[in-house]
Amino acid sequence: MFKNFVVTIYALCSGLLYAQDFGFSADRSSEVIQWETEVVQENDSTYIIRFLAQISPDWHLYCTHSPKGGSQPALFEFDGLGGGYELLGGLQESETVKEYSEVFGVTEEFFELEATFTQKIVLKDSTLEKLVVNIDYQVCKELCIAQVQRFVIPLGKLGGALGLENELSSSDLEKTAALILPLKNKNLLDNGLESNGSSKASLLWTIFGLGLLGGGIALLTPCVFPMIPLTVSFFTNGAENRKKGVSQALWYGFFIVLIYVLLSVPFHLFNSLDAQILNTIATNIWLNVFFFFIFIFFAGSFFGFYELNLPASWSNKMDDKATKMGGILGVFFMALTLALVSFSCTGPILGGLLGSTSLASGDVATNLTVGMLGFGVALAFPFALFALFPGMLASLPKSGGWMITVKVFLGFLELGLAFKFLSNADLVAHWGLLKREVFLGIWLLLSIGLAAYLLGIFDRPKKSIHWSRYPWVAASIVFGSFMLLGILQKTPLNWLSGFPPPSFYSLYPQESDCPLGLDCYKDFETGLQIASSQNKPILLDFTGWACVNCRRMEENVWSDPTVFNLIKNEFVLISLYVDDRAPLPAADQFIFEYTSGRQKSIKTIGQKWGTFQTVNFNAASQPYYLMMSPDLEILAPAIQYTDVNTYEQWLSLGIQTFKAQ
Repeated sequence: MFKNFVVTIYALCSGLLYAQDFGFSADRSSEVIQWETEVVQENDSTYIIRFLAQISPDWHLYCTHSPKGGSQPALFEFDGLGGGYELLGGLQESETVKEYSEVFGVTEEFFELEATFTQKIVLKDSTLEKLVVNIDYQVCKELCIAQVQRFVIPLGKLGGALGLENELSSSDLEKTAALILPLKNKNLLDNGLESNGSSKASLLWTIFGLGLLGGGIALLTPCVFPMIPLTVSFFTNGAENRKKGVSQALWYGFFIVLIYVLLSVPFHLFNSLDAQILNTIATNIWLNVFFFFIFIFFAGSFFGFYELNLPASWSNKMDDKATKMGGILGVFFMALTLALVSFSCTGPILGGLLGSTSLASGDVATNLTVGMLGFGVALAFPFALFALFPGMLASLPKSGGWMITVKVFLGFLELGLAFKFLSNADLVAHWGLLKREVFLGIWLLLSIGLAAYLLGIFDRPKKSIHWSRYPWVAASIVFGSFMLLGILQKTPLNWLSGFPPPSFYSLYPQESDCPLGLDCYKDFETGLQIASSQNKPILLDFTGWACVNCRRMEENVWSDPTVFNLIKNEFVLISLYVDDRAPLPAADQFIFEYTSGRQKSIKTIGQKWGTFQTVNFNAASQPYYLMMSPDLEILAPAIQYTDVNTYEQWLSLGIQTFKAQ
């Protein structure tokens, strides 16, 4: 059943990601489906167009119609319809396979191994030489890949298989060539600074720590905490001897860790299909909006408006298997039962962990595995500890109303994270809804609301407020005070860098729309001309509106006085936003052709600079910094997220290399 849940989420994510046509990603669908076209001329004005699909075994292609609530059907779009030609009758399909889908709960129709789509057209303009057809389809196995295939079909030829790619115009060819730089010293791009490796290790330890924190918080919830003494007592008192009981408890803890780590395995499979699919979560508009509503939903469950439970039949089946099987296998099903029955409390925390790892740099699937490992270790540790030292059980606090307080506290945290995802969408789409001050104002209100709850203003407890709440009240007030200072621009809030919108995305008038008020150029050609006229080296900054580590670098590293002065005085800064969804002017849109022959439509600013980064520097992550001379000579190896000293030394190296030329 978990597989089906993952398939559903992946299908949604892949469809949304493609709808935004994000950046550069490999065309994986071409590995499992091969297209050909045939055209047959019946008479002077009537043609039969056939689209032939060869589908790899075990994969299937959905047909052009789907029941309500079903999968994404194949959609044929005939460009210029009604102008030079018209369709004659409807689109005809070859025989389909019908099968009930547990994922969608409906009977689906799809093709296996091969499919044929046939359409008759009649020409209205006898001079029409070709027609363009786009097919938006979904090919699935256990996972689904959404894809659009473009056909350029010449008319007036009898039969024959035709190419699938567009014939590029001279303008397309010129713009494709212009996007590829004649770089010098390109071999330096294959070298990286040693600090990058250490920073990645540090990031993984940070994520592991976040997982430990999340698992520790989950222990304090009403779904998990009461289970500790019950489960430990079962192992220590119910076993034939203490040694066996301790052994079973240790196995129980191990299986808890294993189960949560296994939850991250499907995300590695996603990465194998498309290495960018998880990394693009942080920059995709509609996925961020989707996560915003998901976290609002999670917060509602923590506030007690409804219970977030998996079907009771699942936990009952696991419990029954644990009872019948016994031994190590029975202990495994006991651990699985705990994971299922505690989902109402752990689910939102795991969602927060997924959200946090998707906002971090690096390989999201690896980050998630490390985070899940930390979560599982924290959750399993007390079960093993108290099994080894059962006398310590007496030191545990009793279950009570304090656990409800923990849940509500988590609800406020979920709301804060929800608005981070909405802020990502707002930044990328340039909606202007959550300017920095508005975002901080929302977090200020959440801080006030949390303090008010802890003081009993909302629930009016019969007993006096316990002293343990007051430190958290003070923390909420202090945090809210910092938010207020940030709104009034009295403090830069560098310790929160990456979470609020950047300082230049403000309600207040700003000197520059660049980080820290620096002069920057958001177009490479313009920046290159300025660098040539001033004879200065270029600091090329591949960044993103929703890139957390980009903001951290700008607000914590670039803000260092020495680094700031080097960037301001010694370089021409070119900042290219690879997630910018603003459309390019119509005259600047074109079809880019890779050396492999694959083509891609460049319609937005982000698509242009994302492709520019990939084809020239063989990189797709942000932040990504590079120094080059105005004649396109690479001055030093590229660098990514790092510390102040390393970044300062790197800039100095580039300056020395430039002056020595």
